[in-house]
Amino acid sequence: MKEIWQNFLNIIKKNINSQSFRTWFKPMVPVKLEGKELTVQIPSQFFYEWLEEHYSILIKKALKEVIGDNAKLVYSVVMNNNYNLSDYTSRHSKKFLNTPDDDTQLNPRYTFENFVEGASNQFAKAASLAVAEAPGKTNFNPLLVYGGVGLGKTHLIQAIGNFSKQKGKVKKILYVSSEKFTIDFINSISNNKTTEFSSYYRNIDLLLVDDIQFFIDKERTQEEFFHTFNSLHQKGKQIVLTSDRAPKEHKGLEERLLSRFQWGLVVDIQPPDLETRMAILKKKAEEDSFEIPPDVTHFIASQITSNIRELEGALIKLIAYSSLNGKEITLELAKNVLKDIIRYQNKKISIESIQRIVSEYFDIPENILREKTRKQEAVLARQISMYLAKKLTKNTLKTIGLHFGGRDHSTVVHAINEVQAMIEREESIRNSIEILERKIEYS
Repeated sequence: MKEIWQNFLNIIKKNINSQSFRTWFKPMVPVKLEGKELTVQIPSQFFYEWLEEHYSILIKKALKEVIGDNAKLVYSVVMNNNYNLSDYTSRHSKKFLNTPDDDTQLNPRYTFENFVEGASNQFAKAASLAVAEAPGKTNFNPLLVYGGVGLGKTHLIQAIGNFSKQKGKVKKILYVSSEKFTIDFINSISNNKTTEFSSYYRNIDLLLVDDIQFFIDKERTQEEFFHTFNSLHQKGKQIVLTSDRAPKEHKGLEERLLSRFQWGLVVDIQPPDLETRMAILKKKAEEDSFEIPPDVTHFIASQITSNIRELEGALIKLIAYSSLNGKEITLELAKNVLKDIIRYQNKKISIESIQRIVSEYFDIPENILREKTRKQEAVLARQISMYLAKKLTKNTLKTIGLHFGGRDHSTVVHAINEVQAMIEREESIRNSIEILERKIEYS
């Protein structure tokens, strides 16, 4: 049997990379060979599922070569024979994930009490509170909250965790960004600790995952999260997710994942209205023990309309200036201190200025953006220009297309989707977009 097993491993090793071989085949232990049936021990059910889904054809091929036709591999999941996964994980998950076992990664300042409710987020807050009061026991599983940057998604899902922790609703709570989940998974593969990784994440009672759009085009990570999701959902554990867009708009996420994300409840958060923005400023000022005159609150709220982070940032700048210079907060002071921020907010950006700045950045003639050429550098610059035109101006897709050589709206949609996908998977593109936005906003 020893020789047969070694020959089997040699065939496998020739057909997959060394990291995959060490991760999925090294831990297997041959137990017995009866006729054409080879029994092997594996350390977890997850091992079996992964092998069957990813390597079943290769395994059958290798078995046929070393044993013959109709050869069969039988798995025996043994977690107590020289390798108790549960004990190992509880002892070593801290080292593996570089976090304390009881560390939820929650920020205690994110609570329902200091979340300012308005028409734009009322439904999302109500759903979040319902989940926090009964994790895993409502039909809102998963709960997916989506909306633009700086609208309070992270605050809301962390409030769920803090509420559940404070009230003792569940024992194991973990808040994690999708990027952190991905890094943990990559590290587990590098360190041959994928079983520990899986066991850790699949034994959480309330899993809060922020910014799932960063799973786009990460196939192995999506695969792992798919199994994690299934395991938790089948056990009745609560899953809460956030994203910057609706599930159907995620290009590059597997359909089976998108389907599961919509099993429970999908809610959106819209930019806050004027009254809610004023309430947010008032609440923030009270937290910092400052009193802001109503006319100042109205001025800031009426000038900064789309992003709560920028709204709070303006207030912090005003309070800091007032404190450091010993000056009373007045409307005149606010206008003077916040003039740069307000000028940026009110600035009207044109498609022409975007085309000029993008063409300068890529060092190509501006007119090439409007021509029919398919040269790679021209296509990329044109797509990025269309993306920025949609993001930074209020022009319709049809109008944007007309500014790029009369292209139709479907071409603009395609360009926007392409750039969004590149932003998710390519750091260089992401950095270029950020640089261009700054150039356009402050030009």
